[in-house]
Amino acid sequence: MRVVVIGGTGHIGTWLVPMLVEAGHEVVSVSRGLRSPYQTHAAWRDVRQVQLDRTAEEGAGGFGDRIRDLHPDAVADITCYTLESARQLASALGSRTLLAHCGTIWVHGYSTVVPATEDLPRRPFGEYGCRKAAIEAYLIGETAAGRLRATVLHPGHIVGPGWAPLNPAGNFNVDVFGRLSRGEPLALPNLGMETVHHVHAADVAQAFVKAIANPAAAIGESFHVTSPAALTLRGYAEGMAAWFGREPQIEFLPWTQWRDQALAADAAFTWDHIAHSPNASIHKACTRLGYAPRYDSLSAVQQSVRWLMDNGRL
Repeated sequence: MRVVVIGGTGHIGTWLVPMLVEAGHEVVSVSRGLRSPYQTHAAWRDVRQVQLDRTAEEGAGGFGDRIRDLHPDAVADITCYTLESARQLASALGSRTLLAHCGTIWVHGYSTVVPATEDLPRRPFGEYGCRKAAIEAYLIGETAAGRLRATVLHPGHIVGPGWAPLNPAGNFNVDVFGRLSRGEPLALPNLGMETVHHVHAADVAQAFVKAIANPAAAIGESFHVTSPAALTLRGYAEGMAAWFGREPQIEFLPWTQWRDQALAADAAFTWDHIAHSPNASIHKACTRLGYAPRYDSLSAVQQSVRWLMDNGRL
């Protein structure tokens, strides 16, 4: 098949494009052309690369048509963040093309039953989760009406070599890993029992490949794409301390005290993550698509942290 990957050089696309090539597909990578993939791979020699500024093209009303004119059999859309953006692409593609959209487990909002399954009612909060839930409802609804052939894949917190992972305090400050590596005290909010649910970018890419290869199982459905199990903040911190060869020195503070001693930007990220405390089941993706994640949460994060260390960022 000819597969167009929108966001081909980003976190997921870096892994997805070579996987699609190795699976025998003709691949077109669409990106703004501002960066190279996070990982080099010989398969990129066989990839057609198209430079498009999605924001500018959508503003002119032509992005969907530009993608349609690439004559794809399938489109992996990794960079869609608004309902208007989804509508423009979907209306151009119609029911001729399989559309695999990248969602998020944050469409569930706060956890009620864990691990969460895809059939739970959506109760999102926050701008990102609400936007992604609206996109999911639109794409699945249009597919049910016969006007589209879409599937939605919901990743957790995406990690991999090349960028800082979500840390055990629920934010992106790499000094949290530094403190654990040095055996220094680390304060966590509350009792450290809130959860985060990571996924390696390569495993998200694997799920896209499998969804594209199994349209009968994928079309009209949503799937969680995460590691096999979520981590509590406490378990995450203890696991990383052990990886560094240190005894964990963890302290616990009530949320307001923890917030007041943290940087404002870190506290905002932490609140977003602990308020959601995602914990997603991957049973549906495993049984229907054959999804088989290679990485658990800790091993995925450790690969990312190793990259930070090797590149002098930690």
